[in-house]
Amino acid sequence: MNGFLYGIALQWKLDIRSRSLLVTCYIVPLIFFLLMGGIFTSVMPEMRSTLIQSMIVMNVSMGAFIGLPPSLIETYGSDVKKCYKANGVPLYSGLVTMFLSAFVHLTISCAIILLLAPILFEAALPKQLPFFFLALAIYIIVSLSIGSILGLAVKSQAKLTMTAQLVFLPSIMLSGIMFPAGLLPGFLKALGRIFPASWGYRLMSDHGFCLENLWYLILVFCAAAIICAILLNRQKSK
Repeated sequence: MNGFLYGIALQWKLDIRSRSLLVTCYIVPLIFFLLMGGIFTSVMPEMRSTLIQSMIVMNVSMGAFIGLPPSLIETYGSDVKKCYKANGVPLYSGLVTMFLSAFVHLTISCAIILLLAPILFEAALPKQLPFFFLALAIYIIVSLSIGSILGLAVKSQAKLTMTAQLVFLPSIMLSGIMFPAGLLPGFLKALGRIFPASWGYRLMSDHGFCLENLWYLILVFCAAAIICAILLNRQKSK
């Protein structure tokens, strides 16, 4: 247990020094929030009621799909994996520590948005904060589980960049955070429901924490956990 906690603390220190994580979990999402928050609330004042949820979806999607996978490739596609094997460290420990570290970083950046949005843009705070934080934790976990699949399945950084964008961009454009999903054509609206972002957005909305918005996220997480276990098992034989 002490070794596991040490691994988490070490990963936290490494992530703090990581430019990739700094950019994808903090700099770009917060700059997007500062710029687009003012634009959204000026053009569509009604967005003040959902601005926090919208910016958080953007933040989590970028951190999970673009920030986490490169760290996994650096670990499981390099000599670090051999060090794990040589010292008898379970291969899953690297994934777990990076997953938990990314979870903490995303939670911090989302908390910054939650605190600043009402001050800067008069955004409405969620009415049911306990359910909001629970929904946020669930959405972060599900998004990171998908990012974990990308980091374990894709073998090169070049392919990962393209694959991550194919997940990230539809998550942002079709989830309803930029404009109401009802304005989309039927095909694109149905396509958007494949990605967890649209479900997470509704789950974090006021009075949106219900089984109707939760079941798909649970299903995605269970499927992602099974796929990650299979991918890690394959890593043992390499």
